[in-house]
Amino acid sequence: MQLDAPGRPLQQVLHERLPEPAPGQVRIAVSCCGVCRTDLHIVDGELAFPGHPVVPGHEIVGRVAALGEGVTGLAIGERVGVPWLGWTCGECAPCRAGRENLCENARFTGWQIRGGYAQQVVADARYVFRLPERYSDAEAAPLLCAGLIGWRAHAMAGEAPRLGLYGFGAAAHLIAQVAVAQGRELAAFTRPGDHAAQQLARALGVAWAGGSDEAAPFVLDAALIFAPVGALVPLALRAVRPGGTVVCAGIHMSDIPSFPYSILWGERRLVSVANLTRADGEAFLRVAGEIPLRVHAVPYPLADANRALADLRAGQLSGAAVLACDAPPG
Repeated sequence: MQLDAPGRPLQQVLHERLPEPAPGQVRIAVSCCGVCRTDLHIVDGELAFPGHPVVPGHEIVGRVAALGEGVTGLAIGERVGVPWLGWTCGECAPCRAGRENLCENARFTGWQIRGGYAQQVVADARYVFRLPERYSDAEAAPLLCAGLIGWRAHAMAGEAPRLGLYGFGAAAHLIAQVAVAQGRELAAFTRPGDHAAQQLARALGVAWAGGSDEAAPFVLDAALIFAPVGALVPLALRAVRPGGTVVCAGIHMSDIPSFPYSILWGERRLVSVANLTRADGEAFLRVAGEIPLRVHAVPYPLADANRALADLRAGQLSGAAVLACDAPPG
């Protein structure tokens, strides 16, 4: 499925020849691919269009079908996953400092690099992860972005016994389970009236769930904002204690309205999350292998990618949409 210009529906494109992996790359027969809000930002033109047709998708699960020259440590037929961060230079100052998520020359899967709304994909072998065996392909797909970004945002919140989650979709429903397993007390804030998301939050062990227009039930040590809504930032700042942290976890957010300095004062921190590192991926997938996460995956056939995106845009999903790509063998 290909995007030719922002604001247009994805088009199905048939290619007769399989993509060949270059040195250092692998070709993957795609089983399924998660549908992320970042895909929606690209399709809707909220992220800069790269100037060439885009195949979205960066929560890719499949089997290694071919190895490029020099690739070691992976085997034909092995199940792997491909995340958002798809290539880094290894030479810029952030890369040398171990902060590859801020690489000045980074390229991203499903944006600059052809993504997983397809039956075959080529990926840099350095950015391919082995996946915990306990999850099916459809369950594993959301771990590769929703899980990873939730994990990085959670880590940036620091020690936070009482945690607020603003937006309870793909990322929040996964990291909530990790936080509950760690013994934290959680409050989930959803779109007002989104009873399905609130019910899911409670079913996953969240102590309180309600609309974002409701007051927090207790003072928060930290808040993670997953919804791309800038107006939630002042609400979260008011809900956290002095010294608390508000983490903006999305790659795109609507403008943050002005707010009085008094709600930031008291050494509250407002920070953002940018992408992920391979270390993030390895750490989270290790935890996901130990904690039996309930992944609420909503399946769609690949041909219905536009419908999946429309449902996500309309807020009609509770959990994570996953495209079944029905990949042929490599």
